[in-house]
Amino acid sequence: MEEKSDFLGRGDVKKLLFKLSLPGIIAMLVQAFYNVVDTFFVAKAYGAEESILAIGGLTVAFPIQMILMGIAILLGAGSASIISRALGAKEIEKARRALGNVYSAGLIMGVLFFALSFLDLSSILKAFGATEGIMPFAVDYVQVILGGAITCILVISIQNIVRAEGNARFSMNVMLLGAGLNIVLDPVMIFGFGMGVRGAAIATVFSQGVGALWLLHYFLAGKSAVHFGFENLKPDFGILKEIATIGAGPFAMDISQSVTIIFVNAALAVYGGDVAIAVYGLIFRLFSFVFMPLIGLSFGLQPIAGYNYGAGKPERVVKAVKIAALGAVSFGTASFLVMFLFPQQLLSIFSSDPVLLDLGKPAMRIFVLGMPLLGINIIGSTLFQALGRARPSFILSVSRPILFLLPMVILLPRLYDLKGVWAAFPAADLMAVVLTLIFLLREHRLFQQIPVPEGVVVES
Repeated sequence: MEEKSDFLGRGDVKKLLFKLSLPGIIAMLVQAFYNVVDTFFVAKAYGAEESILAIGGLTVAFPIQMILMGIAILLGAGSASIISRALGAKEIEKARRALGNVYSAGLIMGVLFFALSFLDLSSILKAFGATEGIMPFAVDYVQVILGGAITCILVISIQNIVRAEGNARFSMNVMLLGAGLNIVLDPVMIFGFGMGVRGAAIATVFSQGVGALWLLHYFLAGKSAVHFGFENLKPDFGILKEIATIGAGPFAMDISQSVTIIFVNAALAVYGGDVAIAVYGLIFRLFSFVFMPLIGLSFGLQPIAGYNYGAGKPERVVKAVKIAALGAVSFGTASFLVMFLFPQQLLSIFSSDPVLLDLGKPAMRIFVLGMPLLGINIIGSTLFQALGRARPSFILSVSRPILFLLPMVILLPRLYDLKGVWAAFPAADLMAVVLTLIFLLREHRLFQQIPVPEGVVVES
């Protein structure tokens, strides 16, 4: 049991990072794919004008989904950091308590959000940017998503724990199962049962539920390095406080992105209307093919950094960060070239509406200008999260969406109208990267001052 994660402290860092990142990258690509498929089927379920409104409904509803994901990531990222460091330090009982507390906290939060599905959500969605035409689609989608909040929170948070112990392959398999099931169920629910956007939401919730049950079986069957025990469901406020403190950064990133999307939708409603909101929804989903794999890469970095930091091997942490950053920049640059050179072809996957395409082409080309360096911010935030450094992780997590993007969304449209909304994204990307580099350089200097503990062998 105690040896299942020991491989994180041995062997070639580059090969280890590749081994742990590849399953996460594949899983996140599939996640991005089924988000796009979700939108594709919804767009095809309605006529030309209604499809724009339906896509707008999904776009306006997305901040609520991100809030659920934020809760899940808070629990998952905070506990993953605790568990990976605990495994490195051979504190197995602490790792078990962290696992149990994630389950109990996830169930409680899921029930609270489930209760919200019975309320009138129209006033909230209106504040999120829903116009009169978009509102019915947004309400239909959100009610179902909130009804399945427990499955969303548990499947996302527990996958973080599985990755933290180094079992990236199983975490990938869970995501592949959920994504594949969602892709199959989408046309069945949307077309077969004629449920439109509500059918897309039902497919998502059901798929997440299957994944959550499979994860529970994984722990109950004793396949994990961290054994699940019902006695550990009892709240441990010391553990919960540590989870919340460390997970605050990733949580803030998700919540701040939700807040920013609300402001973006509001600005687009003023400067571009329903079509601009739909364009943003499509660009954001295409952008997820870049953003999600970068998150997958960070999944591979997290257990390596956390374990080796806990084991007193900072030189392995530094090497892993450098390799991950180089990979992130390379992938971001290649993705930028595709989206910048072929915007019309990509948008045409969803709609042939000439108004949408004419608005979308220049919007996408502006939107992706900061993409080559975007991954550096993700890598930096993940590093500090893995090290249990809550404050820098928090600052880097909120830097892009809140410190930089939100002011740009408010300021630039006043100067450049609709183009200013799109320009806010690359401006925020570049500023967040500069801040991340400052933090990373400072941390690197601190690492060089850490003495190697007696008995620890320095490895490459």
